[in-house]
Amino acid sequence: MKANVVVDGRTLALSNLDKVLYPATGFTKADVIAYYAGIAPALLPHLAGRGITLRRFPDGVEGGSFFEKRCPKHRPDWVPTHAGPGDRGGPIGYCAFDEPAALVWSANLAALELHAPMARAADLEAPTMVVFDLDPGAPAALRECCDVALAVREVLASVGLEAWPKTSGSKGLQLYVPLNGPATHEHASSFALAVGQVLERQRRDVVTTMAKVERPGKVFVDWSQNSRHKTTVAPYSLRARPRPTVSTPVTWDEVAAAAAGELVLSFEAPDVLERVANHGDLFAPTLALVQALPVPRGAGETS
Repeated sequence: MKANVVVDGRTLALSNLDKVLYPATGFTKADVIAYYAGIAPALLPHLAGRGITLRRFPDGVEGGSFFEKRCPKHRPDWVPTHAGPGDRGGPIGYCAFDEPAALVWSANLAALELHAPMARAADLEAPTMVVFDLDPGAPAALRECCDVALAVREVLASVGLEAWPKTSGSKGLQLYVPLNGPATHEHASSFALAVGQVLERQRRDVVTTMAKVERPGKVFVDWSQNSRHKTTVAPYSLRARPRPTVSTPVTWDEVAAAAAGELVLSFEAPDVLERVANHGDLFAPTLALVQALPVPRGAGETS
């Protein structure tokens, strides 16, 4: 099934619209495209100015996938590129998403997941946020991540910082601490590690070491996501799970309810469109709030 559509004056040729990309639910490529077109007003501000990595699933979530950093040469001439973290071969041009048509174009490539770096292309050395990626080791699950997230929030509050939570759309939870001011990847990483280590000393269910043998039954605070070369799944991105779940911004009240076992924080594409229609973009404050990380011991000023 093919169709030509016009999105904000851009004409796109769409193909294989009836192809099922999520077999467990019958969610098709047409559904994926419709989701990204609908979520564009909330999603695009979080992609703006960043080089985006695509994770493509040509045969759906049960088929193989590949990450595409370099924006395809066959892209429309109105899809620009941005600098990004690059690869071993040096700088490359990542896809830049600054209009809804670009999201529709990438969805037609079966780019189910969109991954963004911590820094914008204009200054790749300055992350605009610190991310805490809370990853549960079975039998720990999302509920345990929410409990740890509340503890992270308390530590952050003790140094005057605010964070915004979102589901990973997979197993875990992610907390974003907006900076939007002078910062370095090294400072962001060391701060995230320090917070994780504080909790590791206080709680038996938190671990910050990379070794997977240490993680069963615990929540891994992945501070390494703040490295210059790393990317994190973008807010409102679909995930390649059996169902079309989404990395969804949530409220702290929802996190507390989930930690208490009163709520399950898992949202699929239609749920997220409804949430945004009812509540707007819960992650919007992360785009502008300016916060400064504590000065490392021995340093004369904030990096």
